[in-house]
Amino acid sequence: MQLTIIGAGAIGGTIGAHLIRDGHDILFCDADPAHVDAINRNGLTIEGPVENFTVTARAVTPEDLPDRLERVAIAVKSHHTAQAAELLRGRLAPDGYVVSFQNGLTADILSAVVGPERLIVCFVNFGADVLAPGRIMQGNVGTFRIGEPTGEITPRLRELAEALPYAEATGNILGFLWGKEAYGAMLYAGAVSDLSIADSLEDPRWRPLMLAIAREVLAQAPVEPEGFDGFDPRDLEGSLARLVTFNRTSAKSHSGIYRDLMVRKRKTEVDDLLNDLAGPLTTYAGQIIKAIERGERTCEVANLELLAAYERAERLGRPLNAVVELFPAPPRAADGPLHGVPVAVKDMIDIAGHPRGNGNPHAMRARPATADAPVVAALRAAGADVFAATSLLEYAAGAVHPEAPEAMNPYATDRTAGGSSGGSAALVGAGVCAVALGTDTGGSIRLPAHYCATVGFKPSHGTLPLDGVERLAPTLDHVGLLTADVAVTAKVFSALTGTAPAAAVGAPPRIGVIPGQLERAEVEPDVAAAVRGAIETLRAAGCAIVEVDGSGLDEIEKTFSDILLFEAWQVHGERVTATPDHYGPETLRLLRSGAEVSAAAYQDALDTRERLLPAAAEVYAEVDVLLGPAAPFVAPVTTPPVDTPEGEAEGLFTAVHNLTGAPALVLPCGWGSTGLPIGLQLSSPFGTDSALLALAAYVESTLAVESRDPAVAGSADVWE
Repeated sequence: MQLTIIGAGAIGGTIGAHLIRDGHDILFCDADPAHVDAINRNGLTIEGPVENFTVTARAVTPEDLPDRLERVAIAVKSHHTAQAAELLRGRLAPDGYVVSFQNGLTADILSAVVGPERLIVCFVNFGADVLAPGRIMQGNVGTFRIGEPTGEITPRLRELAEALPYAEATGNILGFLWGKEAYGAMLYAGAVSDLSIADSLEDPRWRPLMLAIAREVLAQAPVEPEGFDGFDPRDLEGSLARLVTFNRTSAKSHSGIYRDLMVRKRKTEVDDLLNDLAGPLTTYAGQIIKAIERGERTCEVANLELLAAYERAERLGRPLNAVVELFPAPPRAADGPLHGVPVAVKDMIDIAGHPRGNGNPHAMRARPATADAPVVAALRAAGADVFAATSLLEYAAGAVHPEAPEAMNPYATDRTAGGSSGGSAALVGAGVCAVALGTDTGGSIRLPAHYCATVGFKPSHGTLPLDGVERLAPTLDHVGLLTADVAVTAKVFSALTGTAPAAAVGAPPRIGVIPGQLERAEVEPDVAAAVRGAIETLRAAGCAIVEVDGSGLDEIEKTFSDILLFEAWQVHGERVTATPDHYGPETLRLLRSGAEVSAAAYQDALDTRERLLPAAAEVYAEVDVLLGPAAPFVAPVTTPPVDTPEGEAEGLFTAVHNLTGAPALVLPCGWGSTGLPIGLQLSSPFGTDSALLALAAYVESTLAVESRDPAVAGSADVWE
């Protein structure tokens, strides 16, 4: 049989060499002059664990291709298909045909030039690599199927199947191609790292990602997908182990996509992946590969961690209404203390190219931010992947806009995640990512942390910059963190502030508690019991539990409402007056109540706060840290508006620390009788943020609260 093979690389060269050895007349055509020259001078060598041999061969570059071709095989990368097809225009004999040895769904491109009736399609799954001009490594023997797109078993198909090495004819070649598309999508995902194919498929951290991306592709198949070499579309879970075994026995350890990116430094077939397939996960993988092609990233495990975070965000975060937008291949520094850490950002903090959505449908359609907020820029500079914008209560004002769904609780999906930073808390609580930014004006980080079994840290006022952040009440607003644990909090805070973490706590600390807090009528029995239990555990560990006078905090807390409402009116009053329909009804009611606070009343509240700050600070005089409940109750069905009795009760223990500006942190301390999380709050004097984090780490370790799987399925450890 005479055959011209266009593309004498890994697959075309290997097949052609076997055909030549079996006595067939093969002409190679390749765009690499060095490869062509080496084949003509020294023959084509196949080496590796399968077998080693050299054949005498003929090769030409495209400009020397004969004018008349009888049978042609196309073995170029899929993104070169159109160029290869043009070589055939006017050259193919009337009774000639073309056979594709390619990856990808290239039949339409070839058919448009040669006609669908003259096209035969192959599925090739053995591993091979070009080692040097004229040298190809065949890594294994895998499935090789050949078929007519119509499904017929024709004489020309039988002739080819008999001649081609390892080939078998099939009546469902498209099924094999779609099976390969699903397997290939997993290879694309793994190729963004420097792991071998087997390692990326075997590690349980990437299992949900690999299964999800395969399912995403298979759902698009217009035919029944076929299995091969351990891959079974009907048993994807079992397929992973079988594919690991298959790839462990191959001398080709890494995919061709990886070799194109890191060895050959050339463009991959990623454009065809994005053109052929729809779906978020293939898109995210493709965008990371494009970033690597542009030199913005390199192949490393951090990219795989980002892809896994996207998968969890789609599977776990979106059902909780926690995700506003996911950002493919976000820009970041190549290294840094947060290298490759996926970070979500509350959607009221500027993210370049994304509108500041503010939990409001009108704001979500506004112009995108032209630059990152400084705190976001600092994350990128530290190497973090800012990958998601998270949902929030409207303008952080404590109420849901009717057209912006509320973030729901990962431990009880029929209850709120809290506000206003509920989307950030829900993602961390569900295990989507280990850290998210939030804002806190009266408890908007700490309350969701309490509801969602995360750590919520409000640093001292102004420690993390408020530039590029939507204001609500500027003298009360804070930027802070929601995280998986205190160690993550300390690491991220240190990276953002450039401060060294405080030394670990040695001797058991003196812990202050305010008498009567847990006896208040608003505090539910489950919450009181959990906090008392934590106190007793700390006492048993040697901590001195000291009752302190909280009257200074009680007095200063009385200024909160006038300051919040007056400042919120200054921020929003003009728009409330001009376009009240911009806001949801609950937010509108709250903001309008701010107009009733006079400038004199506001100034009096400011003066009173300033006068009482020394007395409020006295609460810490004899202790290292103040401990108390985070909120009176576990997660309610929905977040109560701030200016309702329920809303006032919700912020009973948190708002005072916005008035003092002192750092405050919430961490889990137990579980309620209905299985909902309960947190406790720690605070320390203004400016002692690092010391508070060290004390929180001690409390967290001493309490050793059991972790529980959230109600949303598949939570995973996301921090190494």
